[in-house]
Amino acid sequence: MFDPSIINWRPTRHQGIFVNVLRRDEQTGDASVLIRMQAGHGYPTHRHVGIEEVFIIQGGYRDSSGERHAGEYFINDAGSAHHPVALEGEDCIMIAFAHGGIELLLKDARRGDEGTGEIGRQGEEEKENGSGD
Repeated sequence: MFDPSIINWRPTRHQGIFVNVLRRDEQTGDASVLIRMQAGHGYPTHRHVGIEEVFIIQGGYRDSSGERHAGEYFINDAGSAHHPVALEGEDCIMIAFAHGGIELLLKDARRGDEGTGEIGRQGEEEKENGSGD
């Protein structure tokens, strides 16, 4: 039986989002990551550099394409973007294999425009507009 409490979850700078990076390739950006989104919390809007394979272990999430639930395996196409939000009731736990990593689509409140950041090459570390932050 799966026990999420034994996972070494690392908090991110995004409220309610935790990760456990299983593998990452600095050269290709490929990453294998366990992700936990607390119920009602969302992962930031992001674009997939390559395909992303996802298996939902517990709970589920919704995004612009609908709802995903525990036991579902699916592929997000290269270049696709979304903002997944965990369904109410229980945390959403999934494993994601991001080929090439992802780019966060960040809103710069000072300028009122969007920039990009990366996840994959540095796990959950973000690089805002190349600043390495």
